[in-house]
Amino acid sequence: MNLNDWLGYIESIHPSSIDLTLDRIRDVIDRLDIKISAPVITVGGTNGKGSTCAILESTYKTAGYKVGCYTSPHFLAFNERIKIQGTEVSDELICEAFEKIESAREGVSLTYFEYGTLAAMIIFSEACTDIIILEVGLGGRLDAVNVFDSDCAIVTTVDLDHMDYLGHTREAIGFEKAGIYRSHKPAICGDLNPPHSLIEYCESIQAPLRLIGQHFGYEVHHDSFDFLIESSFVMNVPLPQLQGTFQLQNATSALMAIKTLDDKLPLNESAIQKGIALALLPGRFEEVQRNPSLVFDVAHNPQAALSLSHNLKAHTVLGKTVAVFSILKDKDIVGVIKALIHDIDYWCIAEIQHDRAADLGTISDAIKNSNQDSLVKSFKNIQEAYQFASKEVSSNDRIIVFGSFFTVADIMKLFPKL
Repeated sequence: MNLNDWLGYIESIHPSSIDLTLDRIRDVIDRLDIKISAPVITVGGTNGKGSTCAILESTYKTAGYKVGCYTSPHFLAFNERIKIQGTEVSDELICEAFEKIESAREGVSLTYFEYGTLAAMIIFSEACTDIIILEVGLGGRLDAVNVFDSDCAIVTTVDLDHMDYLGHTREAIGFEKAGIYRSHKPAICGDLNPPHSLIEYCESIQAPLRLIGQHFGYEVHHDSFDFLIESSFVMNVPLPQLQGTFQLQNATSALMAIKTLDDKLPLNESAIQKGIALALLPGRFEEVQRNPSLVFDVAHNPQAALSLSHNLKAHTVLGKTVAVFSILKDKDIVGVIKALIHDIDYWCIAEIQHDRAADLGTISDAIKNSNQDSLVKSFKNIQEAYQFASKEVSSNDRIIVFGSFFTVADIMKLFPKL
């Protein structure tokens, strides 16, 4: 089978796309006998996971290490999830890994994400990478990524998202996120107000916890920042190309991880400075066009929407801001819209082509209930919404495409050279 055949097959064999348990995947790992010798950094959190992984990947790669990085979801191609040296691995490698998993699972039912996680670790093991960076898919404690022990784990932020699976409070969600920490291994938290449950979990397993603002931090200058850690620091680190002040929290959390693994994978200041300067990640306040401006942002929960609002205010345009927006029904739709309601002049909404999509009525009502005067127009699909928006703007205006990876991906398809 080719890769598309495989992806169709693995989507069909498990009754649900999300099934948070480690028992099934552990059974298959035992049969596969995957050998991991490289240090592993696991990154979880509500927001900032992808950016933190991108910064780690870029920095270690710049230093000359062979880096394996596993992230999710993807925009246009499954291969985006599994990269070595910043390059997506081939269809052939993924298919070979899927074949090994299929032979080993012996009737054990695996989810799409579990297949992908196992495939990534098979590929990284066989490629003899120097460092492996793993992004948690959902939560942490019961996420497939967590079946592999990390040498250092980062929780970037803790906020309300995926509440049907993780709980309805920050304390409950913090406990689930903290599940990626390991006994006596470095535990890093980039949230300025960490839940007590996260701190208590680290104490219970004797994981040395390092908190931003307490054990490490940063000091911003005009076009650089200093990384502060106890009595030592790295000075004049270029500001990340990734936009937003919260990216400094991600960058310093990544640097804290790098510092804790310095005995295994040492880096000099030059590699750190160059690596952070080169780090990029699609769909995070990514301006892909100017005059008029076109921005992609995958913000899909209130915390991410608030960060998007701050970025829009920090990068003003002379004209209006038009949103191309859609979101999944299991998200805090009202919270996302309220965070941005005063930043957007015109809403072009459509329904995501997915079984978890929010319907147009729900989206429209949420916008109108947040601001009765909001201008809202509905379309049959996201590309049609964008085509209308692009005719409504002039050179001084801005289009912001946001609300979900699916929303952004639908418009990314129109820009194949990006």
